[in-house]
Amino acid sequence: MTDEHERMMRANQANWDARTPVHLASRFYGLGEKLDPARWFAAFEWEDLGDLAGLDVLHLQCHLGTETIAFAERGARTVGLDISEASVAAAAGIAARAGADVTYVRANVYDAVEALDGRRFDVIYTGKGALCYLPDLHRWATVVAQLLRPGGRLYIAEFHPLLNALGPKPAEGEGTELLLRHDYLGGRDAVHRNATYTYTDGPAVEGATDSYEWMHGMDEVINALTTAGLGIRRLRESDELPWPRWPQMVRTPSGWWRLPEGEPRIPLLYGLLASR
Repeated sequence: MTDEHERMMRANQANWDARTPVHLASRFYGLGEKLDPARWFAAFEWEDLGDLAGLDVLHLQCHLGTETIAFAERGARTVGLDISEASVAAAAGIAARAGADVTYVRANVYDAVEALDGRRFDVIYTGKGALCYLPDLHRWATVVAQLLRPGGRLYIAEFHPLLNALGPKPAEGEGTELLLRHDYLGGRDAVHRNATYTYTDGPAVEGATDSYEWMHGMDEVINALTTAGLGIRRLRESDELPWPRWPQMVRTPSGWWRLPEGEPRIPLLYGLLASR
């Protein structure tokens, strides 16, 4: 990783520290209501993950740990890791109030092997807005392979690169049509954002507002994993999201959201199961 990438990741760390209090108070995460970690999971994720009771599970880039707790609730020995000190502190508090036995570790994902003292895991989970903050997927995949026990599994539930390419909202003067506004494929410089508001509701972020994202196409994700020695076992593409990205989206029986009937069905989320 270059010095410039390290600078950008430090900026992201500061940005997530600044976002955390906004997210804690947001309706988006709903932490003032009854905690329901499972609502962030599609049914196919649990089908792919299988029985987790008694397994060692690591959630990389866990932010507030709203998903991490779901693994502990299913009987796993659970660890969450995140780059943000504020996020890790908040996640530990949320888990404690929920009575969930989760260990949280503050570390850059690239330093996870050292930060976790060489501990190995049966299952590693990541996604839903995680991979775009990593400049080097090949290095990331090598770290994942080192963290997995032989036969261990990686599960990625991530926003589809097509979703990222469509962009969250129309530019000034554009209509509501879904248009390609960003790269689908990776390989270019990071996308720099200076955003006062985050993806949740709530007040403006105070302090560090700069962040950097890297686009990664499906080929880049899969090739990084296979180069690191992982085998691809299953790939799913879903047209549903856990929140309404665009105002025209409609609620589904699962409680998630999809584009209305009559609009093209496109992948918005993917689930990828790989094993070492």
